[in-house]
Amino acid sequence: MKNILVLGIGNLLLTDDGVGVHAIHKLLEEDWPATVKLLDAGTFTQDIFYLFENYDELIVLDIVHAGKPPGSLYRLTEEQLIHDERRRLSIHDIDLLDSLDMAEKLHGKRPGLVIIGMEPQDFTSWSMELSPVAMKSFPAFLELARQEIRQRMS
Repeated sequence: MKNILVLGIGNLLLTDDGVGVHAIHKLLEEDWPATVKLLDAGTFTQDIFYLFENYDELIVLDIVHAGKPPGSLYRLTEEQLIHDERRRLSIHDIDLLDSLDMAEKLHGKRPGLVIIGMEPQDFTSWSMELSPVAMKSFPAFLELARQEIRQRMS
């Protein structure tokens, strides 16, 4: 089985920016095999690259700014993120790509990357609650994350 790292990225204090972290906390309540590691990565920095060493797959849960209506869901690959600047993960995407590059230089390999994202409605207001639109899409966001994890396990 592949070793999978699932990172929830975002700031829980900034409304929808915390959707990835909210999702990780829900997924942690479920049973997953030992080959699946779920981690609250918060606002994410380049310093986290050392975590990638023992993983074949990396699934990131975060907001994505791609111009669709708030609550829209996305599944993006690393190539899509690099080649389509309209599909930006919050401010965390540049750190993420840099971290993957650093992991590859240090360890000689990098995990495959998939991003499960949601278009935010509000990511600037101080609140630990998701916006009503994000809350409505949250169950589908969680299910998309679960499906991606299960698919990558085989």
